[in-house]
Amino acid sequence: MDIPMIAGTVSTVVFAVSNLPMLRKALRTRDVSSYSLSSLAMINAANAVYSLYVFSLPIGPIWALHVFYLVSCAIMLVLCLGQKRAALRRRDAHLPAEDPSAYDVTSWGR
Repeated sequence: MDIPMIAGTVSTVVFAVSNLPMLRKALRTRDVSSYSLSSLAMINAANAVYSLYVFSLPIGPIWALHVFYLVSCAIMLVLCLGQKRAALRRRDAHLPAEDPSAYDVTSWGR
């Protein structure tokens, strides 16, 4: 192995390991309320586009790192979407359907 390959391998491991605590906590608690849905969506879109570049390169540490980022960011997006969907269901379950003020956003904080 040459120096650039060793450096790439070591940095891939360090970057991946540094993200594991965040991912582990998100999977364990299912609480991703501190993450912005729009930010996670943009990160996943950028990862998809960046894949066109990465997968045109020869197989190496960058592939492993990028696949790790693809999977971890996709997991975070799925968790965020699930949390938002659950919050909407809880909110809708507490609103009486026949009450017209239930659909009036200006009355929600009162």
